[in-house]
Amino acid sequence: MKNLWFYCICFFFLLSCSPKKEKTDEENASTVLPDNVGEVQVMRLDYTDFNYELISNGTISATRRADLRFQSAENIARIYVKNGDRVTQGQKIAELDQFKLKSSLIQSKDAFERSKLDLQDVLIGQGYSLKDSVNIPEDVMKIARVKSNYDQSLISYQVAEYNLKNATLYAPFGGVVANLFSKEYNQPSGSEPFCTIIDNQRPEVVFMILENELALIKTGDKTLVTPFSLNGYTTEGQVTEINPSVDKNGMVRIKASVNNQSGNLYDGMNVKVRVQRILGKQLVIPKTALVLRTNKKVVFTLKEGKAIWNYVQTAQENSESYVVTEGLTPGDSVIYEGNVHLAHGTPVEIKELRIRN
Repeated sequence: MKNLWFYCICFFFLLSCSPKKEKTDEENASTVLPDNVGEVQVMRLDYTDFNYELISNGTISATRRADLRFQSAENIARIYVKNGDRVTQGQKIAELDQFKLKSSLIQSKDAFERSKLDLQDVLIGQGYSLKDSVNIPEDVMKIARVKSNYDQSLISYQVAEYNLKNATLYAPFGGVVANLFSKEYNQPSGSEPFCTIIDNQRPEVVFMILENELALIKTGDKTLVTPFSLNGYTTEGQVTEINPSVDKNGMVRIKASVNNQSGNLYDGMNVKVRVQRILGKQLVIPKTALVLRTNKKVVFTLKEGKAIWNYVQTAQENSESYVVTEGLTPGDSVIYEGNVHLAHGTPVEIKELRIRN
């Protein structure tokens, strides 16, 4: 009898300890749809031009830049401009005190006139006249010029005339004044330019690309330039020059012209450059339309007021878009905003419908 009770207790103990049947994956994978209807922005998917992008960092460089210098070490009498002023071609920039320069010119001119008289006296002594200089033998004329100090006087006169002429600086072309640090009544620095005139109406951007990216760029390609200091500002340009040389780091130097009508771009400014090339008609979606679910690419489409889950494959991309190769068809209503927390079958309503051209 005791053995019977022992076996009964063991039997019930084993039943209580036996593992329960696990729920299937389908029972565990239940989707809880929200009660409220979410608002989403939708675009109709269609074939459109896709701009493939090369992205690089570059530097703005003025197409024309002139360093202006005084040729004499006189005090600055007057400065007519300041840094940042826009000047026109021929506009007066600054001038030196010209008293000594004018005096030097008068003295050198007088010395030159006296040397001409001395030259004539030497030639007369040799039986020639200065009016008949064509008939004077070369060796005779050379000796006469040396004895009269004619050549040295002529050079001194020309230098004095040149110094006086260049005692006033003029803008060689229209542009902006930069790097002007001198003050009136002081001597300009002999080692540094007095100022710089920069033509920044149509500057260039210089940037580098990898050697293996050469096949993806050509002259005339569209560029978008964004200064790092002005993230909200972007201007357009186009590739103008591809240097046919690869440096030791495997990089190629590229130049592109840039539109700077707004005046926001400065010489030497660091910028982000995007070079775009149209690759033809593709199925293109905004990057915001793609979300990751269990490390897989998913795009939600709108159908009968509900969000539909679609696995997709993508190819090329740029800073704003993906090219879709699998999972979507033309005419689909792609949800590109309000899709972060969506699940398959979530009821939604359209906040905005966008049709891409």
